Amino acid sequence: MRAWIIRFASLYVFDVVVLLLIGGFTPGVRVGVSAFWAGLLLTAATLWLKPLIHRWFQSMAARSAAGRSKLREKLVQYLLVLAVAAIIWVLLIVLRGVHVGGFFFVWGWIAPPVALTIAWAIYDLLDDRVEASAGRLYDRATGRRETTEAASASAPPIPPAGGYPGGSTPSRRDDGLTDEQRRMLDEL
Repeated sequence: MRAWIIRFASLYVFDVVVLLLIGGFTPGVRVGVSAFWAGLLLTAATLWLKPLIHRWFQSMAARSAAGRSKLREKLVQYLLVLAVAAIIWVLLIVLRGVHVGGFFFVWGWIAPPVALTIAWAIYDLLDDRVEASAGRLYDRATGRRETTEAASASAPPIPPAGGYPGGSTPSRRDDGLTDEQRRMLDEL
C-alpha cells in the first residue's frame, strides 16, 4: 500500500506540473486551477488505464510485427504510446479538466499528446529517484524509519562460510557467488 501511495503522489505532482506547462506553453489550451483535478484524472489514467490501452494496441500491432523491420517496429511502438497519450488527453478534455479552443484549436489537440508522451518518457527515466525521495518524505511524515535502515538493523550478521556437512569445505571460489549466496544455497 505504501508503494502505491508514494507512486500515486509523486506521479500526481509530476502530472500537475506537466499540465500547467502544457497550459502555459500551448496556445489555445487553458488548464488553470483545474490542473489539480485534471492531474488527478491524468494520474489515475496513467497508472491504470494507460497499461490496458497500451496492451490492447500492442496486441493488435503484434499480429503484423513479423513483416516489419526493426526501425518500423520501433516507430509503431512510439506511435502506440502517442495514441495512448491522445486517448488520455481526449478523456481529460471530455471530463472537463482542460479547455481547448481559440484560433489555435488544432494545436490544442495535437501538441499536448506529444508533450504527454515526452513527459512520460522523462518520468520513466526519473521515476525511481522521484519515488525514492517521495518514500523518504512519506517515512519522515509518518514517523517510520527508512526501510534500508530498518532492514539492516534487524538483519542478523552473516556467519562465515564453513561447517559444511561431512567436515570438508568445497572449493567453489570460481563460481561467481558471494559467501552469503553460497550459505543460502547450502541451507536449501
